Amino acid sequence: MTTKTKIGGAFAALTLAAGLATPAAAQDDTFKIGVITFLSGQAAESFGVPALNGGKVLIDMLNQGGQLPAPYTQKGFGGMTIEVVEVDEAGGATKQVQEFRNLVQREEVDAVVGYVSSGNCLAIAPVADELKAFTILYDCGTPRVFETGSFDYVFRTAAHATMDNVSLARYLKARDFPVESFAGLNQDYAWGQDSWADFKGSMAQIYPDAEEKTALFPKFGAGQYGTEISALLRERASLVHSSNWGGDLQGFLLQATARGLHERSQLVLAAGDHVIPQLQDKMPDGIFLGARGVNGLAAKARGGELAELTDTLWNAYEAEYEAFPVQAPFRMWQALLGLKTAVEKAMAENGGKKPNDEELAAAMEGLAWDAPSGRIEMALAGGHQAIQPNAIGTTKWNEAEGRMELVDVEYFAARCVNPPEGTTSQEWLAAGFPGAQCD
Repeated sequence: MTTKTKIGGAFAALTLAAGLATPAAAQDDTFKIGVITFLSGQAAESFGVPALNGGKVLIDMLNQGGQLPAPYTQKGFGGMTIEVVEVDEAGGATKQVQEFRNLVQREEVDAVVGYVSSGNCLAIAPVADELKAFTILYDCGTPRVFETGSFDYVFRTAAHATMDNVSLARYLKARDFPVESFAGLNQDYAWGQDSWADFKGSMAQIYPDAEEKTALFPKFGAGQYGTEISALLRERASLVHSSNWGGDLQGFLLQATARGLHERSQLVLAAGDHVIPQLQDKMPDGIFLGARGVNGLAAKARGGELAELTDTLWNAYEAEYEAFPVQAPFRMWQALLGLKTAVEKAMAENGGKKPNDEELAAAMEGLAWDAPSGRIEMALAGGHQAIQPNAIGTTKWNEAEGRMELVDVEYFAARCVNPPEGTTSQEWLAAGFPGAQCD
């Protein structure tokens, strides 16, 4: 993937004109966001940098004003110019807690948007509440953030991992795919463990006679999977599930397909779309693949009433970075558009002033807005956790055009594949998806 690192106007320091204004006026005219994502390490190329690049594209367009369709035509956030402080998410949870404190206490950001790693989200959420700092978790997937904790200032604007794995199981059933047995390879931390638990729980309901085989948990960043692939080849399971992402997913796919695992077992990837730009035709045909929402290629193919918003951001991203946007930019877009909606709602209620953390939290709670990914609803955890629709498709290389496509795409309504309010993911799966609203 081509990744430019230039800093656009939205990500630069305040302009000279703003510098000449009084400090209070400058603060009132600017909304300052701390944006945290992986800018180095194995998660940067396929996820962290595309997410940041997507944010740059959107914020530059917002700061110009009038570049997006309604209801996002107003400049910036409520007329305020958006300024961003970037932070690299690499380095582990202890480092990220310190970086978070610096953003809030030294940089005095008005909001924090960040975190790919589930471990980092789990570490940051209680600190955000301690500091009473309005925080959006834009990506991390573990359901534990709000199922084991309750926070006043923390919101996740993307659905958690249960949606991904329920959708995979439903996709298999919709295709009448025979599953006699299944195995898994997932990263050994909250995201991988929770993804496997959700997939097992979904399969127990939809394929109750399927045999669960090996569940492998290599460490995050392992890179080499020879031993694990040998074990999976010996198992001869009908399918192999993986929620690996970033460099771990690239490494697993290259090594697994070189040894023919995809020919012996159906590969199903909970979050696999983001490595397509790197792998291209090295990703084999026939993989069942999700993008953690109606994101990337599935969003482009969907059309409908959100096509103008999707196409506007898609085309701007492609023009700037010479690559199509995968799930990471989409998830950053829905976070920033949600933040814009909350800021402007709060300003409508407080007489047009820049909202403080308490006012932002009140505005975001239970909010709903449209994003290229679909309708985002803060419907769980007392209005702090989003649900959204999802899509699963099958990879197919288009030889004539030299690009990967998704075919046989299935779209799932948000309330079909996300648990209802007041029910944990594992309770919902074990009870057989009560209250699921599927077409």
